[in-house]
Formats: sequence, structure tokens, C-alpha cells
Amino acid sequence: MERTIGTTRLVLVEGDITEQRVDAIVNAANSRLAGGGGVDGAIHRRGGPSIMEECRRIGGCPTGSAVVTGAGNLPARWVVHAVGPVWSGGKRGEDDLLASAWRESLERAREIGARTVAFPSLSTGAYRFPVDRAARIALGTVRDWILEHPDVLDEVRVVLFDRATYDAYAAALADLP
Repeated sequence: MERTIGTTRLVLVEGDITEQRVDAIVNAANSRLAGGGGVDGAIHRRGGPSIMEECRRIGGCPTGSAVVTGAGNLPARWVVHAVGPVWSGGKRGEDDLLASAWRESLERAREIGARTVAFPSLSTGAYRFPVDRAARIALGTVRDWILEHPDVLDEVRVVLFDRATYDAYAAALADLP
């Protein structure tokens, strides 16, 4: 499923983010940039030790922010490590922090000259952010960023690991004004 916003394609695909041939992929990182499970573990395993070496040099990243490393053995050129919030019932600014993680990732992609970027569903795995809510926040943030920064990106791809998550993002994209 896809939609064009200005000159940028916003595309949803079901698949494996580590296989995406784009300029930059976004990693669902933790604030210590210490590797982990899920998307983070898959990116580090496939990308190899150079990604972790760069993460150690950076040292950390606050929730709602993003940093960039090389992509090691991945087909992308860069990895944007975004730290989304852990869901705590919605009472600790989780919505704003999630939007910030998406926005900051897009900013890092712009700064490195990426024209294509692929995202996972940030914070909806181990961090338990409700998928339907995350999808609306994510896609609304992407749309707003693209409208504020026309002609910067050719494509924003959201790579969703399973059908249920894809369906939640597809519903959010269909409802996006």
C-alpha cells in the first residue's frame, strides 16, 4: 500500500527491514545503544560488529532522539538508531516521545543526504506501545515532516514484520488526511 505526499512516496510493506535496499534503515534501539532483541538484534546480527563498535563510541541516545552509524553488512548505507518510548499507559508523554523519535529519524536521514529511508514500527514490540495508536502517530508525523520538507526524500518505507502490524498501519494510512 502506498500514498504520495508531495513528491515523496510513503510505502507500507510486510517484510524484513534488514533486507531493504534503501539509503538508511531505522533501528528500534534502546537508549544505551546496547543491542537487544527484535529489530535491534536483527540489525546488529546481519550488519555485523562495526555497527556495535560505532554505537559504543556514541555512547547512548535519549528517548525520542536518533543517532546515525554506518550499516556494516546491511544493504543500506546507514542505520538511524531511534529510541522510542516504553509504553506506560499513555501518562508519561509516550505519544510525544514516539512522534519525536520518528521526526528525529527523518532529520538524521536528511542530514546524511539519504533519499530513501525504511522504518520499522517503533516501540510496538518489547516496548508494548499499542500498534493502532503508534501507527496513527507515526504516519501523521511522517506526513507532517514531508509537508514541511518537500523534495528532501524520494521514499519513506515502513517495513512491518507481520500481517497484524501491517493491517494496523494500512488502516492508519487509509485514514490519514
